Amino acid sequence: MTRPRAFASALGALLLTASLVGCATTDAEPSTAPPAATTDTAGGEVSETHNDADTSFAQMMIIHHEGAIEMAELAVDKAEAPEVVALAERIAAAQGPEIDEMTQWLGAWGEDVAASDHSGMSHGGMDMDGMSQEEMMEWLSGLSGDEFDTAFLEGMIAHHEGAVEMAEAELDEGQNAEALALAEKIIADQEAEIAEMKEMLGN
Repeated sequence: MTRPRAFASALGALLLTASLVGCATTDAEPSTAPPAATTDTAGGEVSETHNDADTSFAQMMIIHHEGAIEMAELAVDKAEAPEVVALAERIAAAQGPEIDEMTQWLGAWGEDVAASDHSGMSHGGMDMDGMSQEEMMEWLSGLSGDEFDTAFLEGMIAHHEGAVEMAEAELDEGQNAEALALAEKIIADQEAEIAEMKEMLGN
């Protein structure tokens, strides 16, 4: 092979190699797509926009839901009527995930999960027909049979009425869209359960 022809062949090989390297580099470039948005336990975005009413609602409703679950779990063990047991199971199953959701909101908002002042719980919150959560649990624990079922239903009606009142206050004063939506859900769900429990009692 003559020198000019050999030089041309070598140059062509270099150009081919450079072209292949360029294609590989282009294909390997990282994606410039924006990162996924932060989501809550329900799969929606967590908005940091909130006010004091939203914070108080989440903090107090967590405590309130925990009380309802405590009562419901006792009813699952002690209630005599199958429909009361089924209701108690539904209450516990529904309110557990809502506690998780509100806990995540408070974290996203930079707020404490535990409220510094629980005084609001005596106003339509944990005060059930003149009894605190501790007094209600102690009383229910000493009952059995139909007597337990009746006391549980009456106590849970009062408990639900407190939750509805708290949720209505959130609708009046709150700002966060997710909290307002949960307040509406709590009102709808618990008013339906109040009607169901009253029917069980024959009211």
